[in-house]
Amino acid sequence: MTMGTLLLWPTTALLGFLLSTAVVVLLGSSSTARYEFERNGARTAEAAIARSMSNHPAGRRVAGGTTAGGAETQARPQAVAVAERPAPAPAPAAPAWWLVGETAEVLSGPFDDRLDADWALLDSDVPAVAVFGARRADGTVAPRPTPEDRAWLTELGDQLDRLPEDWDALLSDTDPLTTLVVEIAAALLEAGLPLYDAAQETPSSGGVRLAPDTSNCSVLVSWRTHARMSVQDSRGPEAESAVQELMNATVADVLAQLGFVVQAMGPVGCSMVTALR
Repeated sequence: MTMGTLLLWPTTALLGFLLSTAVVVLLGSSSTARYEFERNGARTAEAAIARSMSNHPAGRRVAGGTTAGGAETQARPQAVAVAERPAPAPAPAAPAWWLVGETAEVLSGPFDDRLDADWALLDSDVPAVAVFGARRADGTVAPRPTPEDRAWLTELGDQLDRLPEDWDALLSDTDPLTTLVVEIAAALLEAGLPLYDAAQETPSSGGVRLAPDTSNCSVLVSWRTHARMSVQDSRGPEAESAVQELMNATVADVLAQLGFVVQAMGPVGCSMVTALR
């Protein structure tokens, strides 16, 4: 190896080292620049997305169900299709007062009470009658008992429960005395005369006593004074006899005035009712 060759080798090695170092530096700078570019681009995209979300009416949403301010959010339920249901059948109309014409159809109403219906009838030039009941679908009225009628029937039933045991075997739909005794009891109650309560264990109060007479198909009617007068003799026998005779005549006269066929019986004026005219 010559002297020139020995001197050239260190120089060549130094140049190769410097060249390699330059290449490494250039590659590092290029990678750093590309990383910074990609990072800055990602931040720019994130900022754009953040601006668009902050302008949304629902606010910015991030993972975990919170808004940008940290408030809890709930997912809005999705609308689902609801099956259509048939409309319920209309409830039947409550009974009321109606004005019904000659063709049985409703002319006007409903009215709360009979008085309102009567006033409307006076103002109407069309022939009509006031009817209490429920209106049918065809425009006619199905008659119903009025509240007053129901109260009256309840009170009349209470009076019939006072009849003596002699009526237990006769009160039926087939016996003709059933209708007659009910009519008599109703007439006496309307007149303010209660029936004698024979159903009490110890009857004491007075009233009209009704007894069946099957041989004549009639009802025997008599007045019964209070036990204080009839049993305890509080006012003496003369007073009790006079009151008994007076009340028997009064009951017979009342029934005759109300249309019953009445015949007097006995010395104290017991009456026999055979029919209703």
